[in-house]
Amino acid sequence: MRPLFHPSIEDVTVEGILHALSDPVRLVIYADIMAQECPQSCSNFLAVSNKSIPKSTLSQHFRILREAGLIRSERHGVEMHNVSRCAELEKRFPGLIRAIVTAHTVRSAGKAGAKRATARRSRRTP
Repeated sequence: MRPLFHPSIEDVTVEGILHALSDPVRLVIYADIMAQECPQSCSNFLAVSNKSIPKSTLSQHFRILREAGLIRSERHGVEMHNVSRCAELEKRFPGLIRAIVTAHTVRSAGKAGAKRATARRSRRTP
């Protein structure tokens, strides 16, 4: 089995972080891992935002997050456990990760509110 690549915190770049989190699925995955106190298994994310994610695609998402320096992954038998490198990233880029995740949360809440409002309007119109 190939060893997993984890960049040193000095090699993590803003460009790499922004690229990794530019995909909405990866952003949801990372925000969830960041919010948890314990390691998260990859299999916890087979469905993201009510969409099924194939295992091969999920593996790619985790590889990109890992190689960007956002998560640390560790093999446990057949499972991969993932934790956020949030504390390290906060020291290197103060406020960056929190700003990205907060912007995502605000945007997601706005989209959910807009969908509810549209659904209410469509029920009222004959």
